[in-house]
Parts: sequence; structure tokens; C-alpha cells
Amino acid sequence: MAATPDTAIRNVSDTALWVALYRAMESERPDALFRDPYARSLAGERGEAIVQAMPHGANLGWPMVVRTVVIDALVERCVREHGIRTILNLAAGLDTRPYRLDLPAGLAWLHVDMPVMVDYMRTGMQGEAPRCRLEYHAADLRQEADRKTLWRHPALSDPTLVISEGLLVYLEPDAVAALARDLRGVPAITAWVTDLASPALRKLMARQGWLDRLESSQAAMRFFPQEGTDFFTPFGWREVEFHSTVGESWRLKRSFRGAGLYRFLSRLMPRAKRENMLRMSGIVLLRPNHVGEEGQTP
Repeated sequence: MAATPDTAIRNVSDTALWVALYRAMESERPDALFRDPYARSLAGERGEAIVQAMPHGANLGWPMVVRTVVIDALVERCVREHGIRTILNLAAGLDTRPYRLDLPAGLAWLHVDMPVMVDYMRTGMQGEAPRCRLEYHAADLRQEADRKTLWRHPALSDPTLVISEGLLVYLEPDAVAALARDLRGVPAITAWVTDLASPALRKLMARQGWLDRLESSQAAMRFFPQEGTDFFTPFGWREVEFHSTVGESWRLKRSFRGAGLYRFLSRLMPRAKRENMLRMSGIVLLRPNHVGEEGQTP
């Protein structure tokens, strides 16, 4: 099906419908890795139309499924083992984790996104009960004033985990740097979970025509740091864990067509080349540098 104005991705917010549909498809499998009972209704007819309009769209959901599984596990572990009492979910889109994860009732969850997305999410989840203390916040994270207001929220005085799933790749490097600097300036933020793409992934997406397609739909991808997670070091952050999207897809048995052959051939690669391939994209857990470490201002 060719993309039309009704089925094409029009902007970054539309990608939330796209991702929600993939969560719905995974949830409906008999061997589902997670269950999101809200995803299909939130994706709606438009989310389904977007996926159907993409070439081989039904087969492209594996990275989103992997990302969801890994971040679910990181959130639950950080809350359970590291004393996190607040989740700051930036550009949260249609994330239903406060409704479906096993979370303490006293946990504060701040769901932050553009006003139109917050309104859509509120309407879609009307009548549903979250498992923790959920608050919706409309904010444009590109605006310094909105960010400063958010950083002053009382819940950010408790140990906080930040999630920026599906956000950074759509920002310019300067905007990512400003966000990293801002987050490091909030003392209670002790962990940051995000996904990260590499220049190698950018080249692959360019060859497949994805970058041009997203550029034309006002959902251009901008952030593919050559430094990888070292990009964050000058702003006071260090990599604690890196979960390769490809590597996790093999473990979870949710991968692309031909993954078996690709995995076999990867074993024949020189070690450095194989490691670079596995770090093409991934889910990262960052923590603040300690006082006196590189990149940290005492």
C-alpha cells in the first residue's frame, strides 16, 4: 500500500501510534514477551494504517519489541533494587508502563509530552487505574522554560530514574547536550535509561531509504553520535549498561529475517568488527559521574 496523507507519518508524535501498534502485535502473540492490553486501542486505526502502509511494515516491529522488553526490565530493577521513587518519562508518547508494570503504589511517575499527545493519552486511558502515582505534564522539551519548570517538580527531590525512550534520535546534538546538562543538574536524578543509535545505523537506514522517508514526514532522525555513549561524558554521565538491540533480539527470539545467518556470520568477524556491529544501536543505562571524575563539575 502506498503511503497517503492519511497513512504516512506526519510528525514525531505520529511515531507513538506506530510503536503502540507493534506493542499490540507482540501482546497478541501466544508467546508474547509482554502484555500491553491498551496498545491496540491507543494505536487506533491510524496506527494500524501507518504500519500497513510501510513496505514490509508488519516485519519491522522487532526493534520496538526488544526496546520495550529491555526498558521494562531496567525500570523494574531500578525501582526494586536501587531505591528509585520517581520516574521522569520524557516524550512519553503512549507509554503504558504505569498501568501494566509491577510498581509500588507510592512510586511517582511523571508522564511528560507535548500537549496534544498528553491530551490523547489522557483520553485513551480514561477510566483505567495506574499502579502508581501517575501525573501527566504537558511540556515542549525543546523550550528551556518548560524544562526549568519541570525540573522544579517536588517529586524530583526523591531518587529519580529518567526515561527518554524514542526521543534523542529526533533531536539535534546541541539539544541532546542541553538535556544531558539539565538532567545532571538535578541532584536526585541517579539513573537515565535511553535508546541510542550509531552512525553505522544511520548509513544502513539511508541505504534502505528510511531517512528520506522520515525526513519528508517531519520526523527526521538527527542524533547518531560518533562517540557513542562517550558523548554524554562531558555532561557528567557514564555508561553503566549497554544492551545491544541486535544482541537482545537474538536472546529474545525477536529478530529480523535472515537473523540466523547474520548471527552465524558475525561469529566469523574479527572481535572489534563484531562489537561495533552489536553497538549499532542499543538501550543504555547511564549514571552520574562521581565528583572528581572526568566530565563532572564538583
